[in-house]
Amino acid sequence: MNAVKIALVGAGGRMGRLFADRLSAAGYAVGGVDRPLTQDALRHAVDGAAAVLLCVPVEVMDEVLRQVAPLLNGMQVLADITSVKVRPMQVMERHYAGPVVGTHPLFGPVPPAGDPAENLRVAVTPGDAAHESDVTLIERVFTDMGCVPFRTTADEHDEAAACIQGLNFITSVAYLATLAHRDELTPFITPSFRRRLDAARKMLTEDASLFEGMFEANPHSQTAVRSYLSFLNFAAAGDVDVLVDRAQWWWRSHTERGGVRPS
Repeated sequence: MNAVKIALVGAGGRMGRLFADRLSAAGYAVGGVDRPLTQDALRHAVDGAAAVLLCVPVEVMDEVLRQVAPLLNGMQVLADITSVKVRPMQVMERHYAGPVVGTHPLFGPVPPAGDPAENLRVAVTPGDAAHESDVTLIERVFTDMGCVPFRTTADEHDEAAACIQGLNFITSVAYLATLAHRDELTPFITPSFRRRLDAARKMLTEDASLFEGMFEANPHSQTAVRSYLSFLNFAAAGDVDVLVDRAQWWWRSHTERGGVRPS
């Protein structure tokens, strides 16, 4: 029995290399292609593939799809791995009338060794033309790579991503920019501030352009920032205890959060 083939467009990128290795280890045939995206190379990569996974940034997706979409047979599943979903889904469905399934792996290209599968979650957003079999194919591919897929909508995904990733990025940028160019502060740096600097280093020195693109492409980014500003107003008014009480929700039990424990 021939192995199921998955085409990776952008196979030379960090996420592309990760998926190529994991797909091969899981027994899939991999059709990998990267720049320069010649027609011959693309045709060879997608020929016979059950699914075509775009491992490219959202800002170049339209350009890439102009080359890729005409080579697909209408039955192959077209998927992406971008960190926003509303705009990429619209772009994919504009170029391709076949089944489209958006995905967002909620982890980076170098997962910690021994990381449990629960930390390798993948949001899956079915497109309008996708059948159940198309969605389950993509879910099975990620499951076979050791990930945990879960379904959502593109809009639900982007609202959550604006809060979890976008707001973390923009508040870190704003905080550290506020304190920049003030050498007189350096003697007062504490271990907790140092830990915050260390946590933000990669995001702001290596991946800043990636996060900027995610923030700008997400239709919910500005709403998340306005919500954050409204809570900062509590601090400006001196009501820090209100913020502390609300923030402590994260460490409360399931029942204290207002949930119902499963029987």
